[in-house]
Amino acid sequence: MFVLDHALAQNIVDRAMAILPCNVNVMDYLGIIIGSGEAERLYTRHEGAQLVLANRRVVEIDSHTARQLAGVKPGVNLPLMLDHTLVGVLGITGEPEEVRVYAELVKMTAEMLMEHRRQQADEQWRQQRSEDLLARLLLGDSQQSLIDEAEHLGLQPQLPRQAVLIETAGDAVVTGDIANWLMSRYAHSWCVTCEPTLLYWCREAGKERDDALLLEQLALQGWAVIRMGTVAQATDLAELRHACAAARDLLEYARHVKPQQQLLRLESHRLPVLFWRYRHDWLAARVGEPVQRIDGQAQLLETLRCWLDYSGESQACADALGIHRNSLRYRLEKIAEISGCDPYRTDDLLRLYVGLETKPRG
Repeated sequence: MFVLDHALAQNIVDRAMAILPCNVNVMDYLGIIIGSGEAERLYTRHEGAQLVLANRRVVEIDSHTARQLAGVKPGVNLPLMLDHTLVGVLGITGEPEEVRVYAELVKMTAEMLMEHRRQQADEQWRQQRSEDLLARLLLGDSQQSLIDEAEHLGLQPQLPRQAVLIETAGDAVVTGDIANWLMSRYAHSWCVTCEPTLLYWCREAGKERDDALLLEQLALQGWAVIRMGTVAQATDLAELRHACAAARDLLEYARHVKPQQQLLRLESHRLPVLFWRYRHDWLAARVGEPVQRIDGQAQLLETLRCWLDYSGESQACADALGIHRNSLRYRLEKIAEISGCDPYRTDDLLRLYVGLETKPRG
């Protein structure tokens, strides 16, 4: 229900009195003056407003009538309506014949200001409700009633979307500014802030986007982004929820293992991110243990990374390292000896890969 408050009432009064040569009063639904050009009259009862509220019509009081009523001045008092509901009263002091035209114009302006305020309040409520609803749909539960409400609010939960998680270097204000910027430029976007510096952005799927360029655009706005992770598009809401969880794992993995990399795509890190998620599980804990045995030996770790980068192609790997193939073979044998995993064997190589890709950077 709309309630006419002091701030809006006084705003109406100040706007009207800036161009009118008479006093203006605004009364609430109880007939109490909550806005006036005469400060001493604030929060007193207005007899003319009482008549308007009782009869739901314009009440004009001339000088003769005013002398018969205690504390009443001549003037015109009009009902303020919003959606056919009486919400307050507007009063203009002066002889009715002189101020009647002014009163109608001020009434029209006042009702326009009330409608604008109501629309602002409705939009704020809708935005807040949408944020709460999306947070529950993406990060909490997805009951059918919530999906139905999302549909009613025009959020189009049936659209395929791509989950993107952005970590900012600012605070909640910066994160909110980025969310507003994204939603204003990308149709059908969902933005949910789960922490002051973490923003889930679920953008419409099916469109090619230059994410590197997007990061540059955000930087030009003065918003520092530490890293951004993207997940392949989801076809429905259930899949999108999984994508958001995976995006969170991706950024957590990147924070510890690839702290210098700003833009990450899950498809390029799916296996290490999977093991990162379950790294504390008893069954998975020892998968990457062989790499721990060569930890601290920079030359061997560099050789192993290069071996993996070149998919075990000896000559290409040796050339990249700037060594002879015999030297490469010696290093790989050393890795096998210390780690207990042979880089030439597929299952052993997989353990070395997982261990290396989930090894936190110091």
